[in-house]
Amino acid sequence: MAVGKRTIELTKIAAAALADKLGSEIVAIDLSEQLVLNQVFLLVTGNNEPQLQALSDEVQRKLAEAGEKPARKEGSGAWILLDYTDLVVHIQSTELRNYYMLDRLWNDCPKIDLDLAKVAR
Repeated sequence: MAVGKRTIELTKIAAAALADKLGSEIVAIDLSEQLVLNQVFLLVTGNNEPQLQALSDEVQRKLAEAGEKPARKEGSGAWILLDYTDLVVHIQSTELRNYYMLDRLWNDCPKIDLDLAKVAR
């Protein structure tokens, strides 16, 4: 089953919000063929805890404007997870991103083109 059109739209909104707050290594992974519960993991790295919180706040703000609120929020500090059911946003410190390597864990899954080159900084 392919990723839904609405999920792709929300992923791009969240990715643009992360780029606006200078998140790095933004990657969207299509899990639609692998998982039943989620379609997309959106990963981002932040430099420090205040930036991680700012990234989380901005994603929540932008997705709320699009009519979505997280079903669940977990973590603080070095890893914040925002669960929008089909979209799960992982906001991680550099250390935890390198340690857990979610990118490599799901390396066999296709990436979603986020078209972040169009996002003005």
